[in-house]
Amino acid sequence: MSAGNLIRNVMTLGGWTLVSRGAGFARDVLMANYLGAGAVADAILVAQSLPNMFRRFFAEGAFNTAFVPIYSKKVEAGEDAAEFAQNAFNAMAWLLVVFSVIGTLAMPALVYAMAAGFQGDARFALAVLYGKIGFSYILFVSLVALISGVLVTKGRFVEAGFVPVLMNLAFIAAMLLADQMGWNMGLTLAWTLPLTGILQLAFAWYSARKLGQTFVLGLPRWTADLKRLAIIAGPAVLAGGVVQINLIVGRQVASQTEGAVAWLAYADRLYQLPLGVVGIAIGTALLPALSRALRAGIEGEGRDALNRGTEFALALTVPAAVALVVIAGPLCTVLYQRGAFGTEDAANTALALAIYGLGLPAFVLQKVLQPLFYAREDTRRPFNYALLSMITNLVIAVGLMPIMGFAAAALATTLSGWIMALQLWLGSRSMGAEAAFDSRLKARLWRIFVAAAVMGAVLWAANLMLLPMLAAPGLRVLGLSILIGAGVIAYFSSGTLIGAFSIAELKSSLRRRKKT
Repeated sequence: MSAGNLIRNVMTLGGWTLVSRGAGFARDVLMANYLGAGAVADAILVAQSLPNMFRRFFAEGAFNTAFVPIYSKKVEAGEDAAEFAQNAFNAMAWLLVVFSVIGTLAMPALVYAMAAGFQGDARFALAVLYGKIGFSYILFVSLVALISGVLVTKGRFVEAGFVPVLMNLAFIAAMLLADQMGWNMGLTLAWTLPLTGILQLAFAWYSARKLGQTFVLGLPRWTADLKRLAIIAGPAVLAGGVVQINLIVGRQVASQTEGAVAWLAYADRLYQLPLGVVGIAIGTALLPALSRALRAGIEGEGRDALNRGTEFALALTVPAAVALVVIAGPLCTVLYQRGAFGTEDAANTALALAIYGLGLPAFVLQKVLQPLFYAREDTRRPFNYALLSMITNLVIAVGLMPIMGFAAAALATTLSGWIMALQLWLGSRSMGAEAAFDSRLKARLWRIFVAAAVMGAVLWAANLMLLPMLAAPGLRVLGLSILIGAGVIAYFSSGTLIGAFSIAELKSSLRRRKKT
């Protein structure tokens, strides 16, 4: 796969991710309006985080990092990739059926592990109830992740990118309907989660069927390929567990303050927008590309894809990080402060957002660098790196909690993210020229930071000038739009002027070609 095709695939995935995150933001605005940052909001956010946490643990964080490289190499070699995918589907399905039953029965213990601060008030009982209703979502969404791995490897990035959109659209429709019908909003959100999982699985299954890959539930066969998959996935499962421990530590810290779980969650949604649109999209597209390049023995192709992917990622996420720090206040005030979500809620969410923004480039670099290891079926070193990251997160979050309160959780996430990115970069040095940064990336990197600094200065000045408009109820959305527009113009004009990137090259990369 050429670098141009890689960037085009990233833009396809990123475009759909942008639509999904945009719909997700609309969902969060509705949740903030209907629930605020009170007991029901805290409970539903913790309950819905449980299946999503284990989804990253089983599917995206572990299974797919092992499945996609093996599947890609089978496709490249002309082997029976469809049979392998079906067998992997069966193994995951039965494993998660059992796990879903156990998790539902053990829900009180899971809620306590996630948010011990809930015990003794209404949040605990609500979180247990909502968690029991929605925990089966892990089964559906994990199978969707596997099928999406097949779609991405086959080049069907549109279908894979559209799947997450369905979830947010379903939640928006459910909340609007609940408001009109007078239904209990917490219970409505709880039941929407598993129903959404069924909808996503049906769409992914149909998309794969059009490619000739039909998944039918049956008993898995313990083949050599499945055994190899389990061996490779093992360390990735452990690494995924380490990452989730970081999340648990953060929620435990936040659960000590009512409303803090919601503050961190709403801030997380905003910084996840550029992370998902750029970082996750690049990581998803890069893994099969690197796997195929290694299997085909094409020298230089993997390195070119890595460098252009890194260049593209940093060109978009460095300015996004600067913006999240400089205008965190206006973002949270204009986007969230309405209904039950008050001034204090917006201010605390902005604090968390600014801290998360400092770590955004690190989170994106992780998504770019991890495929270097997973394409080589190396899941052990990322696990070792994740262990050190976990220790850093734990020490900072718990140690600074008495001083910083809930903000310690955000700071721990950011600093441990940089520790993880640094380890991945140092570890990749042993891979030789294929993992090295080329002269073009090195020449453009400092220019990207300069252009982002110019944008930051413009945002700071524009924010001061627009304060009256940003505070006016009828004009604040327009004021925020002008503020963001000024930043975008400042970044791309200064970046083009000093050679941080080339608009012409980007257009050329995205231009459709008849040949890959």
